[in-house]
Amino acid sequence: MKKSYVVISITLMSIMMVMGCKSAQKPSDADSTDGTTVKTKEFNFSSGSKVPDGFDNYGETKSAEELMKATGYEYDKDSLTYELLWEDNFDGNKLNEEYWSYETGGSGWGNNEIQYYTNGDNCSVKDGILTIELRKDQDENGKEKVTSSRIKTAGKVDFRYGKVEMRAKLPQGRGTWPAFWMMPSKSVYGGWPVSGEIDIMEAVGYMPNVAFNTVHNKAFNGMNGLQKGKPTYHIDTMYDEYHTYGVEWLPDRMVYYIDGEETFVYDPHEYADPVLSDQWPYDQEFFIILNFAWGGNWGGARGVDETCLPQKYQIDYVRVYQSPEITALTAEK
Repeated sequence: MKKSYVVISITLMSIMMVMGCKSAQKPSDADSTDGTTVKTKEFNFSSGSKVPDGFDNYGETKSAEELMKATGYEYDKDSLTYELLWEDNFDGNKLNEEYWSYETGGSGWGNNEIQYYTNGDNCSVKDGILTIELRKDQDENGKEKVTSSRIKTAGKVDFRYGKVEMRAKLPQGRGTWPAFWMMPSKSVYGGWPVSGEIDIMEAVGYMPNVAFNTVHNKAFNGMNGLQKGKPTYHIDTMYDEYHTYGVEWLPDRMVYYIDGEETFVYDPHEYADPVLSDQWPYDQEFFIILNFAWGGNWGGARGVDETCLPQKYQIDYVRVYQSPEITALTAEK
């Protein structure tokens, strides 16, 4: 079947108030007066004005130039070359724990999710495919629960900038919420969402054949309803065929794509001048997360349909490429 993608802009606030797999925090304190006023931890300035000297999160005095982010990079995007940095093709018969760690528990994960993440019981590797299965189980007392898996590369595969992509076949059904996303290795600028979140692919079952690309940061996040992103509609075969979901993480913007076709660009300069870490905390190392949630604030916004279980989130590979040109350009920053 011919794949067709139509990228549409929406006001994400009207679609959902919480988007992304994250921990709940207070909304950003950015607000506006006569112009756009951006508040940092220690000082205020108006958009378009000269950035004053200030302090970073550790109290060290910083010059105006040091506080600016995503600025001063000159390169030809179309001429960049990329080399493979890391990959997992899911060979063998079990998850490679040199690359991945399990996260376990049923705490709701900041989104009131229903599933309980197990230590590998719902995660299998066979014939070059990683399968995360969401299914009904019973606890030790015979009480029914829904189980799944959540894995991350934190402390094992951490990196800054590059192309990050996954080839996967997605699950379906009301209540399902698979995701492929990234979180900062260190919360350099503060707790979520201040140090950022990069959601490369999310899908919720009550919106069939739609994949979302989103960024969260202090200025724009799911708690204040201002997160930046777009849905890509309509991926006719997302449940039946494998598709490649990726982001090109550059030092001054994020370029999302599906099967090589550009779907969304987050350019912080469209929203702030000058750009600070409030809009661009993405100059630090991040790690990768794969998880399959059930219900929750977004996945369960229209209820859940347990008759669709079990469901499988199947991943063919995850790869990270880096550009020698970008590495050289950002070596001193």
